[in-house]
Amino acid sequence: MFICFGLAALYFGQKLALGTPVRMGPGYVPRMLSLTLLALGAVICIVALVSGSDPVERLKWKPLTLVTIGIVCFALLFERAGLIPALVVLILVASLAGEEFKLIEVIGNIVALSVLCTLVFKVGLGMNIYILRGVW
Repeated sequence: MFICFGLAALYFGQKLALGTPVRMGPGYVPRMLSLTLLALGAVICIVALVSGSDPVERLKWKPLTLVTIGIVCFALLFERAGLIPALVVLILVASLAGEEFKLIEVIGNIVALSVLCTLVFKVGLGMNIYILRGVW
């Protein structure tokens, strides 16, 4: 993945002027970052090839499916019901994906994330979103 992003950054930034370390052009930082990504990807590949590998685990369908369903439900409910109902459904459905379901922890997550998201998006950023559709 690192190598793919590094190659993509090199490809898309190839027409940008590189400049010098003293007078950097618009392509200097993207080029250095892409080369860093390529080097990091190469190191990861070499270490993976040299070290012994663990057997690949089977795909866990339950968490993948439930988290995806939670995100889809959030997207469908956000405009119709508001931020808090969409978050409640998302957190409830996604929390079913774990090994154990503790209702007290889920309620704590719902309260904490609802307050945090309201403060960040509605109060802090001033976004024009409904907290509860038709109420606030």
